[in-house]
Amino acid sequence: MAAGGMAIESEGGQNYTGKMTPFVVLSCMMAAMGGVIFGYDIGIAGGVTSMEPFLEKFFPNVYKKMKEDTEISNYCKFDSQLLTSFTSSLYVAGLVASFFASYVTRAFGRKPTILAGGAAFLAGAGLGGAATNVYMIIFGRVLLGVGVGFANQAVPLYLSEMAPARYRGAINNGFQFSIGIGALSANLINYGTEKIKGGWGWRISLAMAAVPASMLTLGALFLPETPNSLIQLHSDHQKAEQMLQRVRGTTDVKAELDDLIRASSISKTIKNPYKKIIQRKYRPQLVMAIAIPFFQQVTGINVIAFYAPLLFRTIGLGVSASLMSAVVTGVVGTGSTFISMLIVDKLGRKVLFLVGGIQMLVCQILVGGIMAAELGDHGGLSQGYAYIVLLLICIYVAGFGWSWGPLGWLVPSEIFPLEIRSAGQSITVAVSFVFTFIIAQTFLVMLCHLKSGTFFFFGGWVVIMTAFVHFLLPETKSVPIEQMEKVWREHWFWKRIVVEEGEQISKV
Repeated sequence: MAAGGMAIESEGGQNYTGKMTPFVVLSCMMAAMGGVIFGYDIGIAGGVTSMEPFLEKFFPNVYKKMKEDTEISNYCKFDSQLLTSFTSSLYVAGLVASFFASYVTRAFGRKPTILAGGAAFLAGAGLGGAATNVYMIIFGRVLLGVGVGFANQAVPLYLSEMAPARYRGAINNGFQFSIGIGALSANLINYGTEKIKGGWGWRISLAMAAVPASMLTLGALFLPETPNSLIQLHSDHQKAEQMLQRVRGTTDVKAELDDLIRASSISKTIKNPYKKIIQRKYRPQLVMAIAIPFFQQVTGINVIAFYAPLLFRTIGLGVSASLMSAVVTGVVGTGSTFISMLIVDKLGRKVLFLVGGIQMLVCQILVGGIMAAELGDHGGLSQGYAYIVLLLICIYVAGFGWSWGPLGWLVPSEIFPLEIRSAGQSITVAVSFVFTFIIAQTFLVMLCHLKSGTFFFFGGWVVIMTAFVHFLLPETKSVPIEQMEKVWREHWFWKRIVVEEGEQISKV
């Protein structure tokens, strides 16, 4: 038997039958709307904070500094803690919400968690669009954060549990693809609403978040629960078996069902999964739950995602050109994530991590070098250099789009055994929100003080995370989610930590 008490009846799930069914595809497309709301918010926040009517109404000091202070450095025009609080308040709320969502996911299932996330995000969208003061704006962001916290907790788990093992990478990468679709939609809407005369276009940008939120909330009412969750919630496994047969498109599901039941029986003996996850045998999963979302945030992608329009304005582009540049990077990011969906289950996770890491590093070094050499504290880049920077940022976004973007959600969602799965995903989401908040809250200060060195700072982290993946992350493609513990027992480093548990069980 395997570590953790689950029998390995086949290597790579070869005795699991089933195929990709339309039922799975439709269910996962609806659940992935949780990614659309997250991406929409990321794109909208960066766009509206570059719109002058929005700044004039809610952040007049920033607007005045930008328009009137001719002495201020290019790098410091948007340095405002109140402005960054607008962006980052969502992530504090999401951090807190993710722990409540962990309980809901475990106690009531993935479906209710997704439903609650959609409803909270819908309320936040309404409040943001109707805001008349900065407090309404930030409280609306908090509600959006609750929605994102619940959605990010449940959706990646839902996708990984519904997908057949050999297609799990493609299905789960659909979450990041949906984030890209949301961000791209937001960038297009910002580009259009910025041109509205009267200066109220930002209201449409914020209120339009209600569209994907409504689709997620209504769609969640019709979502089926995952077989894993049905087994976890009910002692009668008939419903789970019927659901498994439906999602796999075959009646021959005994091998997979037996693995799910065994995993659930272990899970039900665990009173406190957070206390369980710190045990030695779960050390690799805990390290990945912390390291992967941390590294995902310090790639520097949020520099682009949150502040692309502000960044492009810093290098001398106008408002409209800046917003269009953000649209271009959004198209590139979404396209590259789609490519990742097509190849992740063929090439594997590690190859994409390594290629994407090298690609991002080269671009960061070149962008930092151009800004250091050509962009002073005043004036702007020449048009030629501005477009070179835009091209390099697009190549950088493509690297993220087929590596750390989707894989940062995929790998954590597929490595946890059922008994610690909700806790592990909650830690992953919480770490992601903590460092998203830190980056969002400090980037404009960092840009002001480090200037072009900001890009070298993030480039250094890309070197570290690429080495981490190369040496410490085992390949997980095509391994059934309930048989994942074998990859740690076979890894050159992690087997030293988990092998004691494996040896004890193998003697049973």
